[in-house]
Amino acid sequence: MIDIAPHPLLEVYAFRTDFPVSLDEITVPEAWQPLLSLEATARMQSDDQIRRIIRDLLRHGGFKPTGRSKPAAEYLLRAAGEHTLGPINAAVDACNVVSLHSGLPISVVDLDLTTPPLRVGLATPGESYVFNPSGQSMDISGLLCLFDADGPCANAVKDSQRTKTHGRTRKTLSIVWGSNQLPGRTQQATQWYRELLGNLGAVTAVLHPAGDCQ
Repeated sequence: MIDIAPHPLLEVYAFRTDFPVSLDEITVPEAWQPLLSLEATARMQSDDQIRRIIRDLLRHGGFKPTGRSKPAAEYLLRAAGEHTLGPINAAVDACNVVSLHSGLPISVVDLDLTTPPLRVGLATPGESYVFNPSGQSMDISGLLCLFDADGPCANAVKDSQRTKTHGRTRKTLSIVWGSNQLPGRTQQATQWYRELLGNLGAVTAVLHPAGDCQ
């Protein structure tokens, strides 16, 4: 279960994925590679209005989603435009395909590296975490984040190094960071994301919103 703090703009979907084998044993389908390009014919398309609405979502708590702190989907957009967006692993690649074309930031963490209870809420002033192997950290004050018992571990900009997926990952938690100003979009992106994972033989289960099992 995940506790979601009240928020006037947030529409979040969270689901668990159980892979049949570890990620380093899964071959990413060749059909996914073209989907990491802006030229791909995809189920969803992003635009400037979606990017503005997502920035407004992250800005609500006082965070400034600009520059190096822009939403993750915008990083993907730039990387795809520069033809530097390549495969990582099945869990991350599925996330990146859907995030790139939907315009919604998505977090994916190794569920076995988290410690319950899990919740989504705003980070407090001064909170930060390390987001890459070299030890760089980011100030997450006022930013919507996923928290476990040990602190913040993911957000719509950069996920924590502490809970990132790796070759031996078998269980993941995905958070699709959507806005209620984009009716139905978060659910549509989540459905597509789960279908991609299901094609790999993975089993997914929606944790939030409760009762949505499409």
